[in-house]
Amino acid sequence: MVTADAVGGEQFPGERAKLAMVVWGVLVSQVMLYPGVEDVIAALGGPPGIRAGMWFLVAEFAAFVAFATVWGAASDALGRRVPLVVAGALGGAVAYLLLVTLPSLEVGFGGVLFVRVLGGALTIGAFSLSITMLMDLSGGHGRNMGAAGIAIGAGAGLGAVVGGGLATIDPLAPVYGGAVALVAVALLAATVPDRASGGAIPVGEVLSGLSSRPQLSVPYAFGFVDRLTAGFFSLVGVYYFRDIFGLDAFGAGLTLALFFVPFALLQYPFGVLSDRIGRFLPVVVGSIGYGIAIAFVGLSPTYAIAALGMVFVGICGGLVSPATLALVTDVAAVDERGAAMGGFNVFGSLGFLAGFLVGGITADVIGYLEAFLLVGGLEVAIAIVAARAVRRISPETDVGVPTVGG
Repeated sequence: MVTADAVGGEQFPGERAKLAMVVWGVLVSQVMLYPGVEDVIAALGGPPGIRAGMWFLVAEFAAFVAFATVWGAASDALGRRVPLVVAGALGGAVAYLLLVTLPSLEVGFGGVLFVRVLGGALTIGAFSLSITMLMDLSGGHGRNMGAAGIAIGAGAGLGAVVGGGLATIDPLAPVYGGAVALVAVALLAATVPDRASGGAIPVGEVLSGLSSRPQLSVPYAFGFVDRLTAGFFSLVGVYYFRDIFGLDAFGAGLTLALFFVPFALLQYPFGVLSDRIGRFLPVVVGSIGYGIAIAFVGLSPTYAIAALGMVFVGICGGLVSPATLALVTDVAAVDERGAAMGGFNVFGSLGFLAGFLVGGITADVIGYLEAFLLVGGLEVAIAIVAARAVRRISPETDVGVPTVGG
């Protein structure tokens, strides 16, 4: 039934916009801490160096991976999502405020990491369930996930700039800013109707889906490596630009935005392009260009050249991402697409976590250049190794061509 929220045959545009704003707000709160992460850690009494920054980010994201399905199961049991989104956002805000009290308690860096795990376990409820609520809406899965993708990229871009600016005022200002953003998320989420129809996908179901439809391993592999590069830039990119080019937190935030902004803005037009020309060129050629652009940033002799490289990284990432998501839909049968997309997100989350670990350890033990070459090389390698598989499962265009999944 078309509700009063339907315009021109499209259902629930107001709800879609609100949920996209919730996703956007969670990303703003999260990424605010990235540009000044070393300053935040120092203010919290943590040790210097990229290894501490790595564990600071890993603690939160490991909790994201571990607790996303827990929130999904809880929403299924309750039959509602909105109260859990509100609780997760408010809990994440409290965890941020708890962080700033830790120096006076002298609990050490271990206590900081514990609170980061706690905050991640709470915040992921707001993030994952708001995306699930987008999936609950009618009006087209592509439109709903497109709204989520733009919100994620735009939130990361704004969070990097605002967080970097706040960090130059006070190292802990981004933490307070993140708490404020999460409170705003909770207030906005409370105004959205519940339309619960399914929950997060259990890991067992993801593995079962892979065994029954192994073609999904292709977009899953690309999703893993693509998210690995995003995690890499969130950690190593920040330290690289600050250590090598002497940027402050605000400069590092602006530089991250050179990647995130084009990545977000180009999702929709490049997604449409992949419908017209097929997935092969955007996924394979785009991934090769993406990897080369990453290596280019690490090889850049000046900041201006490196900044230009970041723009190209964002453009190539914007080309690859929507086509890779579309491959999931191409492969999965209609009644399997929810589980298939859940699997893609599981592998993507693991990739983001791997980006922190692989990038942080490589940069710390060997060096920044080697870390950029390694991560860029991984992107090129997956494109070359999987090129034939992408060609085999990709329709020539998205119009009038039967999908592999049925």
